[in-house]
Amino acid sequence: MAEFGAHLTSATTDEERPTFFEVLAQEGLMTAIRPAIKHALRVLAEYNPARYSWLYRYSDEIYLTIDLVLQQHFLSTTSASFSENFYGLKRVATNCSKNGTASLHSRLPRKEHLKSLILLVLIPYLKLKMDSLFERWKQEWLDGIGVSQSEQKTLKKLSSIYITLYPYLHMGWEGAHLYYQLAYLFDKSRYHSPLIRLAGVKLQHLTREDMIAQMQSLPSPFTNESSISDKMKVISKWLLGAVAIGVSNGLSVAVFFLQFLEWWYANESHRSTTSLTALPVPQPPKVKSKPESLPKDTSVCPLCFRTRTNDTALSTSGYVFCYPCIYTYIRTHKCCPVTGYPSQTDQLVK
Repeated sequence: MAEFGAHLTSATTDEERPTFFEVLAQEGLMTAIRPAIKHALRVLAEYNPARYSWLYRYSDEIYLTIDLVLQQHFLSTTSASFSENFYGLKRVATNCSKNGTASLHSRLPRKEHLKSLILLVLIPYLKLKMDSLFERWKQEWLDGIGVSQSEQKTLKKLSSIYITLYPYLHMGWEGAHLYYQLAYLFDKSRYHSPLIRLAGVKLQHLTREDMIAQMQSLPSPFTNESSISDKMKVISKWLLGAVAIGVSNGLSVAVFFLQFLEWWYANESHRSTTSLTALPVPQPPKVKSKPESLPKDTSVCPLCFRTRTNDTALSTSGYVFCYPCIYTYIRTHKCCPVTGYPSQTDQLVK
């Protein structure tokens, strides 16, 4: 039976064609780096919320910037994305390979380069934002906030349509990726992803000539024939390349280091569970408002001064509110209404 599955790990008709596991591994690399960077920013924000909380708030945009620098550098110098180059792959324009105009170590044409950059960086970012928007609006509608807070009928209608249609769009997105992966697995397509096909490229293994060409790709900026503007352009490319290489090497180490820290602190937390119960009760947080303004009845919400509905605690201060009241307040003021501590909606505990 082994001979029938040989095509899963080796190319049958094209020696330059990557295996199914290689293309999956290079896609999984960037998927693992994003949460690692977000985790590092969260640790930094929790260490000093007043100074670094904005880093975690804009973690998606920070990752977008890092991803843009990395992908632009590697597409320009290696004709591959960061993860593809990591696994020894390159991108070849399909129209050039059909016409026979592409050399072994030629660069991507400008059109394919731009499409690859957009599909590698911008499209995943927009998909992530659409996912988070769907989850936020869905939660608001389930809690009744979307109906009560939405004063504009147009926005209210659009959010309802989005919540209804987006699951089908998401299913189509995932279904298209599954279709291309299965077609690539059974050697029915040379594209393992619809994004690769839209970019007009296909993946191949790097050759020895490609590696030599990559090492000789950047000219020296200190030649007498070069003008000052040319030297500045080359120096900027050198600096950008140095930053990209430093970030890529740092990411490789950081992924392992962050996973090690997560495992270490998980074990420490598990071992110290019993000792935490023996710690003294901390002092209550200082309130920014007058104590007499707080309700004496603990079942009353400090915001609406009515009996609480859908009790929700704010983890930064420990006070309990009605969910619609505290959710709206946190989204507007970004702090606890009682203590003034910086807070986010993800710190609400029902």
